[in-house]
Order: sequence, then structure tokens, then C-alpha cells
Amino acid sequence: MKIGCPKEIKPQEFRVGLTPNAAQEAVRHGHDVIVETGAGAGSGFPDADYTAAGARLVGTAAEVFAQADMIVKVKEPQAVERAMLREGQVLFTYLHLAPDPEQTKDLLASGCTAIAYETVTDAAGGLPLLAPMSEVAGRLAPQVGAWTLQKANGGRGVLMGGVPGVAPARTVVIGGGVVGTHAARIAAGMGSDVVVLDRSLPRLRYLDDVFGGVFRTSYASAGTTAELVAQADLVIGAVLVPGAAAPKLVTRAQLSSMKPGAAIVDVAIDQGGCFETSKATTHEKPIYEVDGIMHYCVANMPGAVARTSTIALGNATMPFMLALADKGWRQACQDDPHLLNGLNVHAGNLTYYAVGKALGIDVLSPQLALKV
Repeated sequence: MKIGCPKEIKPQEFRVGLTPNAAQEAVRHGHDVIVETGAGAGSGFPDADYTAAGARLVGTAAEVFAQADMIVKVKEPQAVERAMLREGQVLFTYLHLAPDPEQTKDLLASGCTAIAYETVTDAAGGLPLLAPMSEVAGRLAPQVGAWTLQKANGGRGVLMGGVPGVAPARTVVIGGGVVGTHAARIAAGMGSDVVVLDRSLPRLRYLDDVFGGVFRTSYASAGTTAELVAQADLVIGAVLVPGAAAPKLVTRAQLSSMKPGAAIVDVAIDQGGCFETSKATTHEKPIYEVDGIMHYCVANMPGAVARTSTIALGNATMPFMLALADKGWRQACQDDPHLLNGLNVHAGNLTYYAVGKALGIDVLSPQLALKV
């Protein structure tokens, strides 16, 4: 198979879909790897590393898309990239279609087969290709939240860990999954007073057993959430419904109850955000203010630490990428129902129920899509 990796073009996105190690593995499996010149530079991988791995360099993304049977990326294809997709071509990347009707429309029109990292599952019910970036984003969230809280950025001017005689910042993490757990650990490590909210009692018991004394937990009823948000200096939104739009858990009306200059970090912004006032921002202009509350809603947070993120993502995606290349997408998905859960679009059909529900589009079951 011809595997193509273009340079990412989303603003301030420095990650790359294939590491040189992944390219080398694909070449060892007998595949032709085509990489756009400079694709790995933002992650610290020069072109020479790809050449040494056996990949073939080309000068433009258009050449990659024209030659490759499968495109491997990091972020969802931008409009100019979607225009280069063709019928029968496989796209393997993050998609986040539920809040993105334009992308969905273009992918359906292209006739491509699109497999989304964020909906591939594992035997334990986890999301193995989302987890590495969730870990990175979770660990970044308190760091960028602390920066947003600085007075020069419009924040309250509160130090996360306080100092002797001065109380630390209060941090509320909404969601106790992968993102929330990592966010809570780092925020607590910075000295903040942290509470994690979740609606799963088994998850709260787990967090209390493992992290009791490091941070507190609380059941995420509407009343408790409103009370704790009003007390917080920093609120981190870390709620995920796989493949679907994120639920809105904090309304604009609730902002008036918060402390002026308090900060919100919405890690769920890729799926539309879990605050009513959230809108996607970039690393270039990451924050904005609504009713005196500072919002940090960068849609590709892990791109800020591109090398760490690229290597972590590459470690997770490599086995699936090789399976798709070695067997072809149909056989690979037939052999692995967890990979089949990643199928979102095929031959003009939407194949993921949660996306169809969010966008009001009829869905073809992925099992039937295997026969189309």
C-alpha cells in the first residue's frame, strides 16, 4: 500500500501523522511511504530522518494525496485537503465530526473511507487512540489555566499553589476520565486545592482509592456543580461522550456567579465544548473574555508540545496503521471490531451513530458498510 503523510496545515499545529519510526515499520512491512517535505519539522523530525527510514519525500501535499492509497494525519482535514480526497482513498486521523457539519458534508461527498482515531475502541471499553492526547491535554490544562489566571492575561492574579499565609487557587475539574484524572494530578502537584466532579460512582471510588489525599472528589449533580464552579478560580472541562457533541455543563448565566477573572479551560472543545460560552481558539490567540471570565479553548492543545504528542500518538496508532496497510481496511476492520468502531464515513455514507444523531444524518451501520 502507498501510505501518505502530508504536513499539517491547521493553524499552530506542529504535530505530524507519521514518525520516522512508524515510517520505517511500514517500509519493513513492504509498503511505500510518501511524506511531504517538512512534515516532521515542527515535531523535531527533519526530512533526513524520513529518508533514512526508507520513506519517499515529495514537495507538496497535492502529490501526497494524489499518490497515496491511505492518508495518515493528526488533525481533521482542512477544506483544501478535503478537496483532494478521492473515492476509495482511506483517511486515518482525528475527525471530531459531531460539531463539524461542513467537514462531514465534504467527506461524504469525497467518497473516501474515513476512520477516526477518537472512536477506535479497545477490549476494556477505552479509546486507545484518544487516550495519549487526552493524557497530554489533561496535563497541559492546569499549566495553561495557571497562565490564563495571571493578571496580565486578564485573570484574577491568583497563584495555583499560593504561598505560606495565602490560600492556593481552587480548581474544579468536571469529568473524572483520562483528561480529568491527569488534569487533577498536575493541578494538585502545583499546589492547587482540587476537586474532581463525575457522575460515575465507581469512577469516583476508584479516584478516591488511588488519589485520596491528593485531590477530592464529588458527585456531579447540577446543584453541586453550580456551587463548586462559583467558588473556583479555575474550572477545567474534561467531559467526553465518544464521537458525540460534548454536553453543555456550565451555562452563561452561571458565569455571573463566578469570581471576576476566574479561568475556564475547555479540553472538550474539539467536540464542541462543555461550556455554553465556549468557542474554539488557536495557540496564536488562545484566550478570550465573556462576562469577566477568561476562556482558554484551544482546539488542538497537544500541538503545543508537538514532539511529546507526536511520539505518544505514533506509538498508539502504529499497530492500527500497519493492520490497515497490511490487510486493507475491509479485512482489518472485519478482523478487529474495535478498529471497525473507528469507521465514521465510507463511500458517501455516515457510519457512526453518535455523529448522525448530532447532525441529523441517516447512518449506515459499519457492519453493512463493510459490504458496500
